[in-house]
Amino acid sequence: MAKYFDVHPENPQPRTISQVADSVRDGALIAYPTDSCYALGCKLGSRDGIERIRTIRQLDDRHHFTLMCQDFAQLGQLVHIDNDVFRAIKASTPGSYTFILPATKDVPRRLLHPKKKTVGVRIPDHVVTQALLAELGEPLLSSTLLLPDEEDPMTQGWEIKDRLDHVVDAVLDSGECGTEPTTVVDFSDGEAVVVRRGAGDASRFE
Repeated sequence: MAKYFDVHPENPQPRTISQVADSVRDGALIAYPTDSCYALGCKLGSRDGIERIRTIRQLDDRHHFTLMCQDFAQLGQLVHIDNDVFRAIKASTPGSYTFILPATKDVPRRLLHPKKKTVGVRIPDHVVTQALLAELGEPLLSSTLLLPDEEDPMTQGWEIKDRLDHVVDAVLDSGECGTEPTTVVDFSDGEAVVVRRGAGDASRFE
């Protein structure tokens, strides 16, 4: 059964956040809120976590996982960014955007797109997510919590606990979350290509 953590949406309890971070360090797969919708997350190098996310969402190896970063210092260690792209991304973060960029050698190969060697990165604008990332001290490997054959992500922590009780290890609940995934912008070739329109304003990249 999954552990259930109820946290305040604006002032998350440090002890609870610490417990969730410890669970991630120990290899747990968690469901947690973001500024777009709920996501599945695990430790960056967790092979088991990656496979469990793929199984839950029925993903193939071409799916771009997202590395949820606390700030630009973390993001810059994971992807290659030239000056023009840096300015464009900086102006839009933190926020509901995922950016696809060429990965550095610090990113495990199994997370990369098999042909492009790219990965998704983002800096969320969500108090609870930021608190978790700060406590964790490293990026969180993530994927939108959108189940196969369903059009919308789940929005309630209790519902996630009820439906995914035996496939995730913990649920972090800070109240109702949005239903719209991030806007995805592919910068892998140096030019902005909007891959998915979502919660972030896509017009600034078109």
